[in-house]
Amino acid sequence: MCQVIFFAIFVCYARAVWSRIPFASVNLLTACTAVKKNIGVVLVAYFFVALAFGWTVLWSISLMGVWEKVIETETVEVGGQVIQQNNANYGYLFLLFLSYFFTHQVIQNTMHCTVAGTVGTWWFSPDDATSCCSSGMMGSLFRALTTSFGSICFGSLLVAILQSLKSLAQSARNNDNGMLICIAECILGCLESILEYFNKWAFVYVGLYGYSYLEAGKNVFTLFKNRGWEAIIADDLIGNVFFFLSLCVGLICAAIGLAFDENSLDGRFHDSPNPESIGATCAGLGFVAGLVLASILMSTIASAVNAVIVCFAEGPAEFEANHPELSRKMRDTWLEFFPDCGC
Repeated sequence: MCQVIFFAIFVCYARAVWSRIPFASVNLLTACTAVKKNIGVVLVAYFFVALAFGWTVLWSISLMGVWEKVIETETVEVGGQVIQQNNANYGYLFLLFLSYFFTHQVIQNTMHCTVAGTVGTWWFSPDDATSCCSSGMMGSLFRALTTSFGSICFGSLLVAILQSLKSLAQSARNNDNGMLICIAECILGCLESILEYFNKWAFVYVGLYGYSYLEAGKNVFTLFKNRGWEAIIADDLIGNVFFFLSLCVGLICAAIGLAFDENSLDGRFHDSPNPESIGATCAGLGFVAGLVLASILMSTIASAVNAVIVCFAEGPAEFEANHPELSRKMRDTWLEFFPDCGC
């Protein structure tokens, strides 16, 4: 029954957005063309994925090392029965979650700015961005790791705090406070989505022009508002596809983690505080790790797509002069499906 409902929702969504797929397809084609001309950004993305994976492994080992400090187990008697009850040290948990999410946000947003800067160079000055490790790509990476790194860290910290609070709320849920925790999770989730949406466009301007974080966000939304494109940037079909792919990777990793039990790895989990819940713990860690790592890789094309939209709003004349064939395709599909918005 659930499969039928899910399929029906998918069909309804596909029918609702069907008319907007051609422009999204041309947008994706333009972004992929820019990335192929500067294939070095893919190598950089894989390097950042390896870096993120290494950080995930290090963080997981650190979590196991301080597990007894984070989760304190005590024996209590309830109704004549002796049971073990876990009490979490939420201060330690928050710092652990914050370190994990902040590092991954920095890695992802650094890649986002690098790709945006590379696409911008390909758009406005294609001679500097037409090889594997072009000067445009290397310059964008250098700016992201130096002059723009403070803006990247600031925006990443804001999202990481909300993600850490949300994860903390999930770990604190029990039968007594389930409703309050559910409300808190919902509020934090909404705030996280809003801030991530803001970051997505703000970091494009950080990558393109090296603006500060707040100045970049203000400039990009002023640009879209002046051109009447608020509805266009809200129509994120490609982002939804990439999120679904990342979610699938997370679920696959969760399924692998669920296969572990207390007898796995030669019984090394026997000494854990809750050996009977090792499968669920590994599944949760696997889902988070898979989702985060896949999101970083998918962000390469997603960042290029966002940069193309910003550049199309900012410099359509340069696009026509430097890439006339792609420009005509984007302009034709744009005017066909968004006739009320100028280009």
